[in-house]
Amino acid sequence: MPEPFSDDPTQWLFDGVPVGSEQPLQVAVARLVGFTWPDQVPDELDELVDGDGIVCLPAVAGERSAEDRVREILARSYGVGWSSGVLDRLLVDAGGKPGGLGRWLADGFFKDHCRVFQNRPFVWHVWDGRKDGFSALVNYHRLDRGTLQRLTYSTLGWWIDRQRADADSGVSGADLRLAAALQLQRKLELILEGDRPFDVFVRWKSMTEQSLGWNPDLDDGVRLNVRPFVEAGVLRSKFTVKWNKDRGTNPDRSERLNDVHISLADKRLARGQL
Repeated sequence: MPEPFSDDPTQWLFDGVPVGSEQPLQVAVARLVGFTWPDQVPDELDELVDGDGIVCLPAVAGERSAEDRVREILARSYGVGWSSGVLDRLLVDAGGKPGGLGRWLADGFFKDHCRVFQNRPFVWHVWDGRKDGFSALVNYHRLDRGTLQRLTYSTLGWWIDRQRADADSGVSGADLRLAAALQLQRKLELILEGDRPFDVFVRWKSMTEQSLGWNPDLDDGVRLNVRPFVEAGVLRSKFTVKWNKDRGTNPDRSERLNDVHISLADKRLARGQL
């Protein structure tokens, strides 16, 4: 009997190989940022995986652009069967245009990602709102406090320093890119701080168990942990996510509310820290 298998990356039985899958481009990006499927086994793509789960669309801090790195993942996966024609076909299948991998990553990837994975994205496209600005693809499953700090101050910080230097040298558009990047950095700082409305609320946890700042339990799920990023408006495109009350009632017969914001002061008071 053959082993159970699926070529659908939304299924647990998928093996994580782009070639032959239903969504090769999505799988390639996921592999690059370090996502793994339960049935995935070590292969030659592992050495191309990003170390911290942050892959910038422009070349930043000595790392190559996302376009170059995704192309390398695909070429390695397809082997001798790889060609520009194959890439063009993959792009068209994913809603892009031939020859436009970089453009698809910038404008189409996240929307397609949300569609494929039923509005539970695990690769988040964080950007500053400018098509010539800062953009990064981030692995949600690695996005702990340390990783968000690295994105905010090291990765984005490098970009800010570069734009500031360019602005001082009179490079066209650098002042606008600098302003947008600084605004993004401030929004990410607010998420790190985690005061309302940029807090995470987990309905089934007590007040003392609610996180202080961005210290999420990633197992609580995308729906709850993505809220501060949606509130801050730092994701590339909108997707369908709601925090309506859940069906049923709590043991004390109160409603199962999710759209709740709690201030840091109230959380600290509950912990006896004020």
